[in-house]
Amino acid sequence: MTKNVWLAGIPLAIGVGYVAAAFAQAKPEVLVKQRQAAMTLQGKYFGPLAGMAQGKAPYNKDTVVRNAEFLGALSKMPWDGFAESTKDEKSVKTAALPAIWKDTDKFKQAQQHFEEEASKLAQVSKNGDEAAVKAQIGATGKACGGCHQDFREKQQ
Repeated sequence: MTKNVWLAGIPLAIGVGYVAAAFAQAKPEVLVKQRQAAMTLQGKYFGPLAGMAQGKAPYNKDTVVRNAEFLGALSKMPWDGFAESTKDEKSVKTAALPAIWKDTDKFKQAQQHFEEEASKLAQVSKNGDEAAVKAQIGATGKACGGCHQDFREKQQ
C-alpha cells in the first residue's frame, strides 16, 4: 500500500514542478496584465462601496458584504505582478512608477496597509453597523489612494 501511495505522489510532484516552473518563467508583460486585471477588479468591487459611503447610492448590506469579501481577496492578488522583471516592460502600457522598485520597503508597507484595511472592511461589513462600515470604506479607499500617490502615474 505504501508503494501505491508513493507512486501516486509522483505525478502530483511532477505537476507541482511544472506549475512552479511556469510561474517562475512568467513573461513580464503577462505579469503586468495580471496585476492590472486584479486592480481593475478591485475598482469594480470598491466603486459601489465608495458610492454608498458618499451617499451617492443607497446602502445595501448584501452588496457591501459581497463586495467587501471580494475586495479582501483581491487586495492580495496584484503584488507578485510587480516582479523586478516588469520594471522596464515597454510592450504593455502601465502607470507603475519607478519608485516601486527604488523604495520597495515603502511599497510593501503600502500593499500591506491596503490589505489590512480591505480585510477589516470584510469583517466590519458583516456586523451590519452602517456607520462603521462607511468609516471603514473610507479607510480602505484612503489606503488604496495612498499607494497611488507615490507609486502610480497621475491619470489625466
